[in-house]
Amino acid sequence: MNENEACTVLSGLLIRAPWINLILEGSKTWEIRGTHTGKRGRIALIQSGTGTVIGVAELVDALGPLTLSDLVANASKAGFDKHDRVLNLPYQRTFAWVLQRTHRLRQPVPYAHPHGAVIWVSLAHSVERDVLEQIGRPTRDEG
Repeated sequence: MNENEACTVLSGLLIRAPWINLILEGSKTWEIRGTHTGKRGRIALIQSGTGTVIGVAELVDALGPLTLSDLVANASKAGFDKHDRVLNLPYQRTFAWVLQRTHRLRQPVPYAHPHGAVIWVSLAHSVERDVLEQIGRPTRDEG
């Protein structure tokens, strides 16, 4: 990752509660999805249905497709409680998007949700700026 990528939020990932909260608490490091992603670097974390960015994370890898054994062996990384029994893969082809260095924002930042967006949202520069200011990172204009 180059220096410019390290200081900008380019995309927001939509994640449902309670999973997004587990990610921001640090107890869930794998976001389970039905597709692979080539994206890497800092991303915004958007709580589905709220119209707000509530945190940031580094997307560092995408593993898979996972087998059921892979998911069972790493159930805690995927946010499953130790008492949960993982009996099936959630998708025909299941991937783990590996997240690190999460940070919850002090104040949620609103954004304009484009019609049809279900996984990724491109954020306006003003939203990027407001998010980055909260985590103490330079914006594109400053970095």
